Amino acid sequence: MAERFLVVRLGSLGDIVHTFPAVAGLRATFPTGEIVWLTHPRWVELVQCSGLATEVWPVDSRDLSSVRKAIAQVRSRKWNAAVDYQGLWKSAFLPFFGGAAKRIGFSSATIREFGVPVLYTDSVGCRTTHIADQNGELSLHAGAKIPVAPIRLQVADVDAARVRADLAKQGLSHYIVLSPGGGWRAKCWPAKRFGVLSRKIREQIGVPCVVNYGRGEETLVAQVLAASGEAKPLSYDGEMGTLRALLQGARCIVGGDTGPLHLAVALGTPAVALFGPTDPLRNGPYPPGEIVLRSPGAVTSYGRGNETDPSLLDLSVDDVFAAVKQRLGACA
Repeated sequence: MAERFLVVRLGSLGDIVHTFPAVAGLRATFPTGEIVWLTHPRWVELVQCSGLATEVWPVDSRDLSSVRKAIAQVRSRKWNAAVDYQGLWKSAFLPFFGGAAKRIGFSSATIREFGVPVLYTDSVGCRTTHIADQNGELSLHAGAKIPVAPIRLQVADVDAARVRADLAKQGLSHYIVLSPGGGWRAKCWPAKRFGVLSRKIREQIGVPCVVNYGRGEETLVAQVLAASGEAKPLSYDGEMGTLRALLQGARCIVGGDTGPLHLAVALGTPAVALFGPTDPLRNGPYPPGEIVLRSPGAVTSYGRGNETDPSLLDLSVDDVFAAVKQRLGACA
């Protein structure tokens, strides 16, 4: 009988991207096995583009009917193991109430919500630092022979063609992506500095910039554009498919510890990552090798404040511009 694994990682963008290598480790070990992935409906297409899951089941943890359906689906099959790569109550209770006999997750030393490991049969104390490698330790515990493996995310031809057409209308063929947003404002470099950076890139390198943004970040983008002067970067808010196409086609991306930056790295796009209250050794670009800028005075707090962390203010526009030139030079 083919092996069957339940993967639980509900969100968000960057976290799912950092889960892909570990699930790829499972897939490499069990190429004909079933891997069913539970995720939020928003991220179904993202998971599908990895080609790692045989099925993707949507579940909204805030919708009782959705949760009930997911639990019933889990109960309908027998699993070699259910692996909770998220480590929260909302993710751990799905395989628990779904009756999965072997439930693997992180130990209390790794996760932030108290008591969650009580829902696991196997709690793993991690020895590695980066979250992608920690995810790989869970895969090893589930039976994978290797903790992580390379991934290849798919970009549909129709999405690539649409992005090329959108950019062509603005006279753009090559470009650098700026990603000023993020889940918490505390880990975002100031929008005004992104605007000034776009001006320096356009004036001194001759490359236009595209500002990527998501829902609720319109004001942030307006601030970038206002500070950009005559550089006039293009703002772009495509869906997940066109976002991948945009990122894959970029010469480089500049952004903080955010989903688009991690997605771009997974697509093979050179990156300059700007870090503040989050630790790049744990949450930085993966695999390592991209340029990461972080103030020596930065304190790892994971504080979810609404103001830019002071350590990010230590990163000047000139610092970031020099890193962009270095990264472009390395791949010229």
